[in-house]
Amino acid sequence: MLLFIVCENASAQSVVNLSKFDKSKGATVRVIGKQLSVSWPAGKDGSGKLVLDLQQGAPLFKSIVINKGTVSKEIAAGLDPAYTLTIGKRTLDPKSGGWDVFFDRVPLKPYKTYPVEFDKHSASVVSFGAHTIIRVSDMHASTFKGALEITLYNGSPLFNVAAVMATDNDSTAILYDAGLVSKKQVWQNVAWADVKNKLQTIKVEQNTAATNQEVKYRTIIGQGKQGSLALFPAPHQYFYPLDEAFNLKFTWHGQNYAGLMPGYGIGIRQDPLGDKRFVPWFNAPPKTQQRLNFFCLLSADAPAEALAEVKKFTHGDSYKPLPGYKTMASHFHNEFIMDVVLKGGPVPEQPEFKDVFEKTGLNIVHLAEFHGPGHPKGPDDERLKELHALHEQCERLSDNNFLLLPGEEPNNFYGGHWLSFFPHPVNWIMSRKADMPFVTDDPKYGKVYRIANKDEMLKLLELEHGLAWTAHARTKASTGYPDAYKEEAFYKSPTFMGAAWKAIPADLSNPTLSHRVLNLLDDMSNWGLKKHVIGESDIFTITEQNEMYAHLNVNYLQLDKIPNFKDGWQPVLDVMRQGKFFVSTGEVLLPAFAVNGKGAGETAKISPSGQTKITLTADWTFPLNFAEVVSGDGNKTYRERISLNNTQAFGKKQFEFSVDLKNRKWVRVELWDIAANGAFTQPVWLE
Repeated sequence: MLLFIVCENASAQSVVNLSKFDKSKGATVRVIGKQLSVSWPAGKDGSGKLVLDLQQGAPLFKSIVINKGTVSKEIAAGLDPAYTLTIGKRTLDPKSGGWDVFFDRVPLKPYKTYPVEFDKHSASVVSFGAHTIIRVSDMHASTFKGALEITLYNGSPLFNVAAVMATDNDSTAILYDAGLVSKKQVWQNVAWADVKNKLQTIKVEQNTAATNQEVKYRTIIGQGKQGSLALFPAPHQYFYPLDEAFNLKFTWHGQNYAGLMPGYGIGIRQDPLGDKRFVPWFNAPPKTQQRLNFFCLLSADAPAEALAEVKKFTHGDSYKPLPGYKTMASHFHNEFIMDVVLKGGPVPEQPEFKDVFEKTGLNIVHLAEFHGPGHPKGPDDERLKELHALHEQCERLSDNNFLLLPGEEPNNFYGGHWLSFFPHPVNWIMSRKADMPFVTDDPKYGKVYRIANKDEMLKLLELEHGLAWTAHARTKASTGYPDAYKEEAFYKSPTFMGAAWKAIPADLSNPTLSHRVLNLLDDMSNWGLKKHVIGESDIFTITEQNEMYAHLNVNYLQLDKIPNFKDGWQPVLDVMRQGKFFVSTGEVLLPAFAVNGKGAGETAKISPSGQTKITLTADWTFPLNFAEVVSGDGNKTYRERISLNNTQAFGKKQFEFSVDLKNRKWVRVELWDIAANGAFTQPVWLE
């Protein structure tokens, strides 16, 4: 009997495995009974410390502390990480793109939300470069099982809390809500920035029911007696793709959130209904480790100062200027012309959408008007009036620092969906009657083209020096494209640039955003034609209230100045055609990239041995995760991942990689940080 009791007690005790912890990396660990204390260097803020209680039933975060010099401040005590997991079903019809499908309405099918149960029976601490990972087992919700991972980042008072779980079930779609909760009062105040960018603060009443909160910067802040804790998601990864960027109240605060998180908490959340259009949620393929995660930033100061530190990770939700580059975003169905200009009402001198774009740091915006409204195929009078209004408003709203450019998603002639882009205003109608010529001269509008087929579309692009590319390739209404027309003359033409990238689908098991179009870029390169990929947003409504930044990406074009609208914008198209740009979510920048001295879009010579020097200058906010050198031999794609987990937050450095590119025909580089933000170059061609 005595032996049984001793063994049973031993099995109930928490075990902390330190075999992979390296004290030389900067963090320190102490284990006293069932308490695990981990400290890490937090840069100018001194050091951070988590005291974890591994006793079953006790709050995990016994104490969260920030130390500066000899001053130690406890930011919070008695907090538990809490999660809900909402599980639904994906529609995986191969005709719609399989796991890449966007045209899915998951919330219209049966789904259920579960609390994620936490069973603390063992823990480990692992050193991973400049990161320290604390893993506490186990977690489970329905068919999902896994563990909690807390990652500390040297050089910053930042840490990540993730329920890392997998299921064996196929075609699973998920959402998660998460936060920190306590049965005792921890916070004096809760604060956030409203959509007008004003700080709001409320006094905590412990028994106040949980409220879904609309915020800017995706951040909710708890303020204690000695400091603040800011809680926020990954700025892009947490937002599954939608047609709209509506602010759906992505944070919460209060008691007993969703009836599934006992205690008062603060956290992040998703709206299952999305924008009530196509709502695909996150993919969770069988056996993939889904990271249901959020970030915490510690501050010894008030919420305003804590929020200011959070905002630095996204440059205040704007795109940082780079010398020698101009920022360009594409594919916006704002429909300003049909919904405002041609409705007969007042036309604002400065439309809200222009303010939004400019505050986001965009220099050039390429529209995709008349995607539903309008008369692309005529009648001629209506179509020409609409184009005239588009060109007129784009010119009026352009200036020395901002260029608003006409563009459309024609969806005629080529197959699937694609975008058109001309270097100056062009009048064209997407149909031609048998008795009408290809081009006419209109007394009011000047030259007018009428297009009857793909050959005439190609001819128009050639005559007017325009560009076309596949929109949302291999998904949505472009499922199967551009693959289906890769042998067509128009695709092989220099007028066809390639495709556009947006993070579709979303999968929380990947340390990057979607590779759907990045894989296509590799395929196109292996097909032997010099094609490129730009970033696209593909959203409709653009307002100050929206959560715009999460759904945006940007193209950094190698341009010294913004062209004048009246002179045309041929330099913009030239840079795109030549591949002289990189694509970024905004947090990772690549101001310089060369392969044996040659930049993106150029051709580099490699030695017979294949040894090649790649130089890369990077500028980042979140700590970097890895670089990936991607190359191809005309048939197969190769990936070489280079860990950058020794980097700290807010850095700038030139990296040099020596890689073997023997028998390769092209190479490009991706760079990703610990929040799945990233940037990628266009290919360099090899000979």
